[in-house]
Amino acid sequence: DYRREPSRLSPPIDYFDVFKESKEQNFYESQESVIALCTYLQQLIKTIEDLDENQLKDEFFKLLQISLWGNKCDLSLSGGENSSQKTDVLNSLEDLKPFILLNDMEHLWSLLSNCKKTREKASVTRVYIVLDNSGFELVTDLILANFLLSSELATEVHFYGKTIPWFVSDTTIHDFNWLIEQVKHGNHKWMSKCGADWEEYVKMGKWVYHNHIFWTLPHEFCAMPQVAPDLYAELQKAHLILFKGDLNYRKLTGDRKWEFSVPFHQALNGFHPAPLCSIRTLKAEIQVGLKPGQGEQLMASEPCWWTSGKYGIFQYDGPL
Repeated sequence: DYRREPSRLSPPIDYFDVFKESKEQNFYESQESVIALCTYLQQLIKTIEDLDENQLKDEFFKLLQISLWGNKCDLSLSGGENSSQKTDVLNSLEDLKPFILLNDMEHLWSLLSNCKKTREKASVTRVYIVLDNSGFELVTDLILANFLLSSELATEVHFYGKTIPWFVSDTTIHDFNWLIEQVKHGNHKWMSKCGADWEEYVKMGKWVYHNHIFWTLPHEFCAMPQVAPDLYAELQKAHLILFKGDLNYRKLTGDRKWEFSVPFHQALNGFHPAPLCSIRTLKAEIQVGLKPGQGEQLMASEPCWWTSGKYGIFQYDGPL
């Protein structure tokens, strides 16, 4: 990537993150929302064993939606300006539901609940999350990952971030560790409890962070088996892969000018390491898998529908 070449060739600054201050500001200014989410999660965990299957599914859907709308907090969309989360997203979920254009959450529940039911005590269920933005969005991803372990829908969560500071607010290992430390030392008991739990998950190997240079190379993901066969082999170990955000969607679909109604499976062009789902708010001029006429209808009424971050998707590819 030509933007990173000058720093790569200058070892003292090769990992200097010019966006560090903006990412940290995003987290600090989202404190009230972070506290609300951590409080909700800890209260949920207290009663999680008493929930029946439908209640557990509802909570899973709620935390998936929080992770989706967390993707709005993107410094590249705001031109680096303040993109913090200052409203309580928990109380906005019902109002935001009409803006989910594709909703495959039922498939995710069916897949993971079946894994849980058929899992022997010694076996594992691995969910991989290919991360997007640091700051508030990363908090929503970690809240979801915590729930996956607490509900036993997964036994391990693996995270993939960027090896270098890349697109404005992209998550690196530094951001991942820094955020957990900040949450752990937060001045609210449920917030600090979350941070302490997350640190413990990392120590125990229940949460694993991975780096791989492929995520910052120019290749679409269907080239991964040839370009990065080691990474593709790792992804094949997942029971489910969640791809967060726009850039991952663009690389999943080859960033082509697809017709809106082209099936997602076709646009993936042979990239099928494991069941996968794109979780994104739309900020780029690409979207597949819509009903015939749906994209054109949106275009006529809202020309910026696919770039404003107003709409979101849960788009699944895998066994049904």
